[in-house]
Amino acid sequence: MKVLYFAYGSNMLITRLRSRISSAKLIDIGFLNGYKVLFNKCSKDGSGKANLIESPGDVTWGVIYEIDEQDTNKLDIFEGGYNREIFQICNKENIAVSAFVYLSSDLTNDERAYEWYKEIILKGARENNLPKNYISYLEKLPSKVNGI
Repeated sequence: MKVLYFAYGSNMLITRLRSRISSAKLIDIGFLNGYKVLFNKCSKDGSGKANLIESPGDVTWGVIYEIDEQDTNKLDIFEGGYNREIFQICNKENIAVSAFVYLSSDLTNDERAYEWYKEIILKGARENNLPKNYISYLEKLPSKVNGI
């Protein structure tokens, strides 16, 4: 059985996701209304990782993948500290599909990602031709170089 997964962070980069689970098939880009991305998930490496927070009026863009349902457990291991939740994601034609999304309630006060991690997200956003104004938003999110 296949399931849909909405990636808004580093898994937007197809090579990264396929290195984790080989069944990933890019379906479309899409967006989630009423949420925005921050680097506020507490990471073991001392940085913030991508996470969604409710934010009326905001939109989070990302990539809709189809994956084998059996691969969700494997992906859960890579996405430690996140929980899977089902959301209605709109594709670029504004048609809603049900997809799982990773969210975390394990938050950090230092909402900065490492620069290398932020660059993976930006590479995935550009690779998938997300809207330019959304890429600009991602570029402005705070980051740090190796703990500085």
